[in-house]
Amino acid sequence: MPAWPLIRTTLTWINGTSLAAVLICAVTRTRLTRGSGGVLVAHGYRLKVPKQSCFTVGSVVFTKRPAEWLLDPERAELLHHETRHVAQYAVLGPVFWLAYAAASGWSYLLTGAYGSRNFFERHAGLAAGGYRELPLRPWATRFTRRAASSASHPPDGNPSPH
Repeated sequence: MPAWPLIRTTLTWINGTSLAAVLICAVTRTRLTRGSGGVLVAHGYRLKVPKQSCFTVGSVVFTKRPAEWLLDPERAELLHHETRHVAQYAVLGPVFWLAYAAASGWSYLLTGAYGSRNFFERHAGLAAGGYRELPLRPWATRFTRRAASSASHPPDGNPSPH
């Protein structure tokens, strides 16, 4: 295994997020299959939440479908998207859950959708994860225009002596 996938996988086991995923598998009777690059695919996940076709915890990508569906080369972009989340877990560990929740809330506040302006989904690739770029809500558009305008026009007054 190349260095980064090995490091990424090791970090998710050390920080406990992959262990949490295996516990979720045990509780929900979800089966595990080896993917590539240290990623495990938990297939046959039966709970209704979350609604997405895939989600990631540590180095484990969960799907309600068979593992072959996700590992099919036609879904390489989706698997790559989920693997980017594995890297996010490697860096942030359990803090990822709080950060992701905050980013989802921010996105919902700005657009009415949890993924569109979510930093983690954007970093993993919106389209590859099945998310769409949505416009800002009218209040957010006005706010960002106002902020951009004030940033480009310094306040009147005496220039700094430096």
